[in-house]
Amino acid sequence: MTNIILSGGSGTRLWPISRTLMPKQFVRLFDDRSLFMMSYERNSPLCEHTLVVSNEQQYFLALDQLEALGARGVKFLLEPVGRNTAPAIALACLSLKAEEIVFVTPSDHLIRNEAAYKNSVLRARELVKQGFLVTFGIKPADANTGYGYIEANGEDVLKFHEKPEFAAAQSYIAAGNFYWNSGMFMFKAGVFLGELKAQSPEIYEACVRAHKNSNAENPIRIKLDDMQEIPADSIDYAVMERTSLAKVVPADIGWSDLGSFDSLDAELPKDANGNTASEQNITLNSKNNLIIGSGRTIAAVDVEDLAIVDTKDALLVCKKGSTQKVKQVVERLRDSDLARVHVTTHRPWGSYTVLEDERGYKIKRIVVKPGKRLSLQKHYHRNEHWIVVSGTAT
Repeated sequence: MTNIILSGGSGTRLWPISRTLMPKQFVRLFDDRSLFMMSYERNSPLCEHTLVVSNEQQYFLALDQLEALGARGVKFLLEPVGRNTAPAIALACLSLKAEEIVFVTPSDHLIRNEAAYKNSVLRARELVKQGFLVTFGIKPADANTGYGYIEANGEDVLKFHEKPEFAAAQSYIAAGNFYWNSGMFMFKAGVFLGELKAQSPEIYEACVRAHKNSNAENPIRIKLDDMQEIPADSIDYAVMERTSLAKVVPADIGWSDLGSFDSLDAELPKDANGNTASEQNITLNSKNNLIIGSGRTIAAVDVEDLAIVDTKDALLVCKKGSTQKVKQVVERLRDSDLARVHVTTHRPWGSYTVLEDERGYKIKRIVVKPGKRLSLQKHYHRNEHWIVVSGTAT
């Protein structure tokens, strides 16, 4: 079985800690581990092989974190532009044998009940061996309007429902046979491609052409022109809502997609007053606050139910319950580097942090990994001065 990890998301709802070039799946939020790292650790014991679908900008982030875990033999497929999940999964499946069972997982989900998760995966594999396309339905904890829903009769999929209004979500919960759509799938590569060809032939044909023109190395790189010719669509619309082979495995696995700071707050340790536990921060007569810092001490006095997220170049203060609106902040910052990059920017050779940026000069702290090198540059309109404070540079 091959685990296809989809890792190309931008994670704008967790700005400012998550940004385009360092999205939430790569941010180390849990005991110095990222969601991407946890996803690999969770699935590698269940799957013999791993294929990561990513993009060129995030490739080295994924590679570095896999190296930190001691992972070996992981393959990559790099998309020059995103075309949603149906093409991403199709291109990955075209890289595998038709009989290979594939387990498709997003890289940015948190799962707390690993034993129940394993049982759900094993049940899904039994259904896949019978020729079905399996999705995983999360038993809903509340009438959440941020997720799509799967209406089911046992393991039979009756209908996929779009993200509902609150009243509709309440009726789904009351009915008892509706599940959150997790975005996780399992099927044989050939069965999925056959259904994609039958239900969305234009996507299938474009993916076949793009894959044929790609290199056969690791990483597999899809050409930009070919990728742009592929119609963008999700696996739900392109296949799952149309196929007669869909099954759902109900899963009570402690799942969260960490789609907002409210959901992140529910997963972090708390002090006696419900504030985020931290030895660095100070709280006085304050309760139920999410407080995330990046080195500076944060003091909260006489406040409650706030999300306070501090980074080196941006501060978010938001009332709990309104954290979904962070995406609107990112929209306003669309043309700003604040939406794309952190003060610290990661590169294949290491990272650099902008310490000062003023008219006429810029100061950076550069960290180069052992054995790595920067490209040789030559400038005609500025001077560069390097001071090596640790190690040896040649």
